[in-house]
Amino acid sequence: MSSHVITEYGKQNIFGKEPQMQLDEEYKGYVQEAELANGRLAMIGFVALIGAYATTGQALPGIF
Repeated sequence: MSSHVITEYGKQNIFGKEPQMQLDEEYKGYVQEAELANGRLAMIGFVALIGAYATTGQALPGIF
């Protein structure tokens, strides 16, 4: 059996069959992983801001 599919225009479509879906049981989802990464980076930034203020007395050294 050929894996090629002929379209309604008479052209050969070699990508006509869809691949079988795979399910990853441990995947949390893009939104959950993005929220975790965003929260962690925000905490790092806040700690860096506190450290910069404690060492220089300015919120953003060189700017404020």
